[in-house]
Amino acid sequence: MKKGRKILTAIAGTALVLSLTLTGCGTTQSLTPTDTAKKLNYPTKPVNMVIAFTAGGSSDIQARIMQKYWNKYVPQQPWVFKYTTGAGGAIGFAEAAHAQPDGYTIGGVNVPHIVLQPMAQGAQFSIDDYAYIAQVVNDPQVLAVRKDSKFNSWKDVIDYSKANPDKLKLGIVGTFSGHHMMLLDLEDKTGMKPTQVVYKGAADQNAALLGGEIDVMIGNINDVMRSVDQMKILAIAADKRSSFLPDVPTFKETGLDLVSDIRRGFVVPKKTDPQIVQFLRDTFKKINDDADYIADMKKAGQPQEYMSGEDFDKFVHAQNAHAKELLTKFKLIK
Repeated sequence: MKKGRKILTAIAGTALVLSLTLTGCGTTQSLTPTDTAKKLNYPTKPVNMVIAFTAGGSSDIQARIMQKYWNKYVPQQPWVFKYTTGAGGAIGFAEAAHAQPDGYTIGGVNVPHIVLQPMAQGAQFSIDDYAYIAQVVNDPQVLAVRKDSKFNSWKDVIDYSKANPDKLKLGIVGTFSGHHMMLLDLEDKTGMKPTQVVYKGAADQNAALLGGEIDVMIGNINDVMRSVDQMKILAIAADKRSSFLPDVPTFKETGLDLVSDIRRGFVVPKKTDPQIVQFLRDTFKKINDDADYIADMKKAGQPQEYMSGEDFDKFVHAQNAHAKELLTKFKLIK
């Protein structure tokens, strides 16, 4: 009897091992976005992509590059672009926040815009209205002057401004913007006292600098590259040097702890099915790892930098705390 039990146990064990061997091979293979899409039955119709700025701008160009690779990894359904512009992006950001949370509306967002607009301008959304898919761009800000400027370093600019309060004309694009935040950071950390000159867009700002209307400007790498041959870039507000401007030092390496940038990423409404959110995060990660995508981004002058949805969420909330502290210190919010 005992012998019979041993035989039955051995047979059962062999069967279990065989079963695990046959089925286990399927579980160890990573599913492609197409496989996962079939399992989720998503997407079954085109996905709306809400861009909060005009067609042909930097946000649109980046999303169009990403669309090309979405079609590669999720070929069954395309993106349909919708340009919801106005109020510095706030109208489009609000539309993405309040869309049906069914996975069929993705929004392109910019940071610090989505932080500053609700905080200081009463925008009809908050950073907690989103589920974050990924960051895809980190566009650091720089301090730039004309080629023939007497300023040869950021320290020259600061020293002149402190010695001559309000005389230095410094250009930024927009108030409660990334440029504005970097200016406040500079004022807070160095004691400089420039006259702030505000422009509607980067093209106007670049023209003002080159035409002598302002002495210095804060701009993003993507913007200054258009006229970089006519400018001196004094420093970049990043943790490390940029591959677009490899000879330009960071503020950090020259003695000032200053990091300031514009980030671009993608979101869906907060209550979107977590499985769909994870599918989108996995797909965007595959796109950002694609060597051809990286090459296309570089060719387009887009400073590509991936951050997972989870980390992007944490980053946005950290920026929210920093912005609140800085704006309160300068009495720009209560």
